[in-house]
Amino acid sequence: MNPPAEAEPGFAQGRSPSPASRLFFWGRWLVGIYLVLLAASHVVRLVWPVDAEPRPDLLNVELQEIDGERTGQGSVRLAYREVPPAPGAAVDTPAPVVLLVHGSPGYGRSVLHLGRLLARHAAVLIPDLPGFGGSTYWIPDYSIRAHASYLRQFLDSLGVDAVHVVGFSMGGGVGLELFRLAPERILSLTMLSSIGVQELELLGDYRLNHAIHALQLGLICLVQEGVPHFGRLDAMGLNIPYARNFYDTDQRRLRGLLERFDKPMLIVHGERDALVPATAAREHHRIVPQSRLVMLSGDHFLAFREPARLAAPVGAFIAEVERGEARTRAQATVERVRRAAQPFDPASVPGTQGFSLFVVLALIAAATLVSEDLTGIATGLLVARGSIGFVPGTLAVIIGIFTTDVLIYIGGRFLGRPALGRAPLKWLITPRTVERTGHWFDRRGAALIFLSRFTPGTRVATYIAAGMLRMRFLSFAGWLLLAVVLWVPIVVGVAAVFGFEIDRFVEPLAGPTWPWILGFAIGLYVVLRIGIRLFTFRGRRRLLGTWRRLTRWEFWPPWIFYLPAVAYVLWLGIKHRSLTLFTAANPALPDGGVVGESKYAIHRGLVHATDLLPKTTLLSAADAPDARMAVARAFMSEHELAFPVLIKPDVGERGRGVHLAHHEAELRQHVRRATRDLLLQEYIRGDEFGVFYYRMPHEARGRIWAITEKKLQSVMGDGKHSLEELILMDDQAVCQARVFLRRHEHRLDDVPAPGEAVSLGDLGNHCQGARFYDGTHRVTPALEEVVDRVSKGYEGFLVGRYDVRVPSPEDFEQGTNLTIIELNGVTSEATNIYDPKNSLWGAYRILFEQWRIIFRVAEANRKAGVRPSRLHRLLGRIGRHYFGSTA
Repeated sequence: MNPPAEAEPGFAQGRSPSPASRLFFWGRWLVGIYLVLLAASHVVRLVWPVDAEPRPDLLNVELQEIDGERTGQGSVRLAYREVPPAPGAAVDTPAPVVLLVHGSPGYGRSVLHLGRLLARHAAVLIPDLPGFGGSTYWIPDYSIRAHASYLRQFLDSLGVDAVHVVGFSMGGGVGLELFRLAPERILSLTMLSSIGVQELELLGDYRLNHAIHALQLGLICLVQEGVPHFGRLDAMGLNIPYARNFYDTDQRRLRGLLERFDKPMLIVHGERDALVPATAAREHHRIVPQSRLVMLSGDHFLAFREPARLAAPVGAFIAEVERGEARTRAQATVERVRRAAQPFDPASVPGTQGFSLFVVLALIAAATLVSEDLTGIATGLLVARGSIGFVPGTLAVIIGIFTTDVLIYIGGRFLGRPALGRAPLKWLITPRTVERTGHWFDRRGAALIFLSRFTPGTRVATYIAAGMLRMRFLSFAGWLLLAVVLWVPIVVGVAAVFGFEIDRFVEPLAGPTWPWILGFAIGLYVVLRIGIRLFTFRGRRRLLGTWRRLTRWEFWPPWIFYLPAVAYVLWLGIKHRSLTLFTAANPALPDGGVVGESKYAIHRGLVHATDLLPKTTLLSAADAPDARMAVARAFMSEHELAFPVLIKPDVGERGRGVHLAHHEAELRQHVRRATRDLLLQEYIRGDEFGVFYYRMPHEARGRIWAITEKKLQSVMGDGKHSLEELILMDDQAVCQARVFLRRHEHRLDDVPAPGEAVSLGDLGNHCQGARFYDGTHRVTPALEEVVDRVSKGYEGFLVGRYDVRVPSPEDFEQGTNLTIIELNGVTSEATNIYDPKNSLWGAYRILFEQWRIIFRVAEANRKAGVRPSRLHRLLGRIGRHYFGSTA
């Protein structure tokens, strides 16, 4: 179904839509159709699963479900084929039994031709391992260990006491695990192109291999569950059971099984095997001294392509075992036993080759999408281990980075600015960031592409801007390639050299090397991300600001700073025999003003002091955005208010969500984005103070316990440096440079005139960049009289903090021309704790004393009959506040 043409963006306004608008418009329709198809596909797969009915051409047995070493309650169907001895075959009666185990991906039919050829020597059983072919598709565990358990049950169900196991690829690992479970039932083991020791599998390390298998599993799950296929992909080889087979399998134990294997063994392998290297077959032959090795010219798939070449040596071997002529471990030669006893030499492991090398290099290139620097470091570590060569590894990283960055450029060129407002780009960069990058292009040209490679954090915005500004592709690609070719070998080389040295240092310690390697990788990543910034003024100052935020407690996140305060409040609750006693401190406010109190309700509670309040109205979230804007316009018109105006959540704290709207477009943006009630408030200019007040219920007068003097930060222009440089040069502003640079991103390149003061903030919130100082020395009788009168007029309010603005400090001390911006309850702190002169302990001392006052007031209220909130009710309100809807 096609949408009406007039609905396409741009037509309704009589203008042609941009290509990006068309793309997003039609993209939404395609996504909708895709989701419908995907849902239908899942319904079909649920109603008609791939393993719904047993296949009539296969024999079936029911087995108990296996999960690791445990037997589950469910049942699993195992399908199999039985090939009786061929007519005229020279076999004893009863005939020996061969258990032919397929590999992964695959099922019994893939080795059926080989099985028919082996039927000249024995009866052949060819099972479809659970998860494959005609057997049950979904099982808890797909590992070779679980498959061996299923095969033991399978043999029990058929009454077969002993078998010759012939295992192809992963099937060889299943055969070794079956030997571990039931060695008495194994007459011999033939390993055809078989897996084995972990050291010669893929990258040679379980953790690295497991990570690759996890990535493979994730990609296959994404395709199989995220693509409408109506069950077709379930029946294909490269499916989830195949990926789970590798992911669930732990090959580390196979070396020990090979070293303990004491029955006759035949190893048949192709010299050009790209999946399991021929070196693995030779290592298996070494550590199993009684084994016989047959190397053939061919690849991994001889069992499919040339089964007759395999059947001859395998059949002869089985006949030899049946005659009792094949050697066991006890009959191995002394020289072979001596060689088998020698420890494994890691230096003998060749680098990754063939198809495995291709897979690794492809994964390296793909990993650059996640993190270019981390991929370079990881590649260097693989080079240090000898898993891959320096040149192919470096080329893979270069190709991955270059391709990714070119795609970013193309996205910027063809999607343009509308894409910046949509996920995922809107999470990474802002339109203003791209605009600033465009200004840099005007001044510095294409060299910016080169420099961005050595400046972490600027690459995505730079490449998008290059596309949006239609920089010539050849110029972009040339500068980018030059930078990547210079950068990547340095990263890979450093990681390789130091990784090799760490390996050599740790080896004599006889401990695991991976913690050291991981620590080195993290350290090198930190150096790349942080150390490089030391080469630029901007980078050094930003790092200094970050350091100061980490080392100065006033900038710590609240959940860290308030932990001791929470513990102290709990102790006071226990001391007063009520964990929620503090909620009785302000009967006028819900729960005393802990969380969730309405600022508008408090504003109305101060109606007796309207001469001290700014003009305020409520914009209800229940109304449509246009209706809220109509209320805002009418309110501003009625009270003759001009921009800027203050807009903030009706329920909130610590300045979160508070904005100063300088024009109607900015106001409309905040109104449309909000999902909770908002307050629209007259903006009052002047100096801001925080006044912490309390009054005991039985006392006639209250008192001001603490005052905070709030200073809005500013920088002074010199006619030489940009606003960004002035912010970074200021020892105070640099601590909150992140806030100021984001707030003033539209003018960071401006150069203020000499002597021009540039205010960095408009609001007296610590989290928005204001500085707090202890102003308790400004308490005067006149000020206390005004604050006490206002407080006593608000019945049920006894303790909390007023935020007020006044034209001057003198007016504040005289209690004249005050405007109460906000009033908060028991969780409003005496913010003079953030005075830089206070130590951490000094801040806690003030905070603890504040809570002692709150509990004293609450205790007096409880004696007067006020009941504290119930704990479950309080916790419910806190939970709804912090984990409910957000603005």
